[in-house]
Amino acid sequence: YSWVFNEFPSFVAEDSRRFISQETGNLYISKVQTSDVGSYICLVKNTVTNARVLSPPTPLTLRNDGVMGEYEPKIEVHFPYTVTAARGTTVRMECFALGK
Repeated sequence: YSWVFNEFPSFVAEDSRRFISQETGNLYISKVQTSDVGSYICLVKNTVTNARVLSPPTPLTLRNDGVMGEYEPKIEVHFPYTVTAARGTTVRMECFALGK
C-alpha cells in the first residue's frame, strides 16, 4: 500500500506524524496541519504482476469553526484471535490508539 498526495508521483512519506498500515492500507495522520490539506489517493500494487489499482481521491480539509470535541481514548483495531507464524519468519502486529 502507498498513498499519493495531490498528484502522482507525490507519495506520502511516513514520518513521526504519518503512518501507512501494511495490514489494512489505512493512512494515519496525527496532529493534522495546513500542509496536510489536499487530495489523497490509495495505490495498491501487486508485487508479482506489477498491476496497480488506484482509489478515488479523498479530500482532506481543515475545520475552521474550532469545534473538534473531546474523544475518549480507544483502540481502533480488531485483533485476530490467534496469529500463526513459521519459525524464523517476521511477524508484524499493529495497534492504533485514538483519543485525547
